[in-house]
Amino acid sequence: MKRLEAVNDFVIKFANVNGSGSASANELFAKAILRMGVPVSPRNIFPSNIQGLPTWYEVRVSERGFLGRRGGIDMMIAMNPQTWDQDVAEVETGGYLFYDSTRPLPPEMFRDDIGVIGMPVTAICNATYEDPRQRTLFKNIMVLGALSVLMDIDSAVIEQLFTEQYRGKERLLESNIRALQSGRSFGKDHLKPIGLKVRRADKVGQRIFVEGNAAAALGCVYGGATVCAWYPITPSSSVAEAFEKYCNKYRVDADTGENKFAIVQAEDEIASIGIVTGAGWNGARAFTATSGPGISLMTEFIGLAYFAEIPVTIINVQRGGPSTGMPTRTQQADLLSCGYASHGDTKHVMLFPQDPGECFHMAADALDLADRLQTPVFVMTDLDIGMNQRLCEPFTWQAGREYDHGKVMTAEQLEAGKEFARYKDVDGDGIPWRTLPGTHPSKGAYFTRGTTRDPQARYSEAGPDYLYNVQRLLKKFATAANLVPQPLVRAAARKSRLGVLYFGSTAPAMEEALEALAESGIHLDAMRLRAFPFPQSVSEFIASHDHVFVVEQNRDAQMRTLLVNELEIDPARLIKVLHYDGTPITARFITRDITTQVHALAVAPRRERTA
Repeated sequence: MKRLEAVNDFVIKFANVNGSGSASANELFAKAILRMGVPVSPRNIFPSNIQGLPTWYEVRVSERGFLGRRGGIDMMIAMNPQTWDQDVAEVETGGYLFYDSTRPLPPEMFRDDIGVIGMPVTAICNATYEDPRQRTLFKNIMVLGALSVLMDIDSAVIEQLFTEQYRGKERLLESNIRALQSGRSFGKDHLKPIGLKVRRADKVGQRIFVEGNAAAALGCVYGGATVCAWYPITPSSSVAEAFEKYCNKYRVDADTGENKFAIVQAEDEIASIGIVTGAGWNGARAFTATSGPGISLMTEFIGLAYFAEIPVTIINVQRGGPSTGMPTRTQQADLLSCGYASHGDTKHVMLFPQDPGECFHMAADALDLADRLQTPVFVMTDLDIGMNQRLCEPFTWQAGREYDHGKVMTAEQLEAGKEFARYKDVDGDGIPWRTLPGTHPSKGAYFTRGTTRDPQARYSEAGPDYLYNVQRLLKKFATAANLVPQPLVRAAARKSRLGVLYFGSTAPAMEEALEALAESGIHLDAMRLRAFPFPQSVSEFIASHDHVFVVEQNRDAQMRTLLVNELEIDPARLIKVLHYDGTPITARFITRDITTQVHALAVAPRRERTA
């Protein structure tokens, strides 16, 4: 058997039981490699219960900087008997299986084409610790110690991480270091070297390691949000929790101690969107964070905000569905439910961040867009971005940047006699002027309603008034296409009649897949979509190619549906590449699927290819 050998380029996966304390040890493994200057991209795959079910932690190590899932496992740390067969089957030929050898296992439970590394972790812990909880927790630290020997990970880096984590808790610090060194001692004395190694590099630079939810929360702070109303729902809860943490640091008056923010944990999602809508109508920058089931409950209020033209920002951290679905798995399956949320004719702005850096910037931009367009704006992140730590460039903020509040009429303008008609398009962009409550003692008032009205906000059920309003809203939506973040194009090295569209969390895997496809002779022009509505450049990109692949993480090709509906594209030009098992898409999946379909196109009759 030829064993896998690689330096700073492999995938390792930890298979554990939820509630066993493995998460912190697994994170230490990833951070230690990061501290050695090698980019890593970890993904925590965990169940939706409290404890007892399987959990996995996959770490992509890539000196080249690939941050998406590659596909395939080079080394499995199999610590969960429940998932043994599944975990062993995932290991690449020539890869490695690390397991707890306290109890002997029959030969048929192993594979002949992988290297097997046994360590009696339970026996060592039972002999070392009396407390049952310590026996469980320190297993993972001992395994970390053994791995540091097998893979040449600098133990001093791990000890420094312990020092930072347990500062002021010397007892915990000492016990963790002791467990680490115990694992290292066993590794040195009993384990043979393996072919996967970590070598110091300088490929991380100044990049930061952060979760998307925390980044979005900080973006809301910088973007001027003063009101957050939310109801807890996985995987979005930590957005509101992080917003509170940052507000307590940055939004408390130093002299008076007064909070300059309001955070309300409402009784449900309906109440939370109602609070945010009311705050937006009153002039506050307000947002809520939720996931798919929350969007379902919010739709009537979203429709009210759309029709009454009230600024609202909604951060949707998508998960698997429908119903309660897979609360702790990722998908991009809320595109249609958000893009057309509410009954009747509605269209909403959506932003698609690819990483925590864009979560920060797009959360701030969404607050500006909501004010300028006077409408709900969705930031469409997902669990993969939101709840996993990712390398990204440091956040930047332009000094002196002012918030864009859009068309808000002042008391001085009203006093000077400027015409105010709340729902009248005065300059052709579909966006009317608004006033805020209390602007003027006698001018600029209007009655906000969810029913139809004329341009002066007077109640009306006349057909022409309704047509004027909904057609003006369409004009405003067209205006939005020029205001949202524009798509980014990556041209192929050679001229190509094939293109690919992708967005959001598919981006890291897509970047790697494009290189792999090019190496195999398949060259694709690529466009990363960053917002809906689609700018004209998207239509032009599709028109310039015979076929365009659309890569997304849902069953029903929802992005493709939006492209066909909104741009009136011939569906035959748009080829589906769909991944929706709840795990983040991999570069190998994209490469394999597109390769298969390109070959099918090449052998299809000419009439079929040009249909």
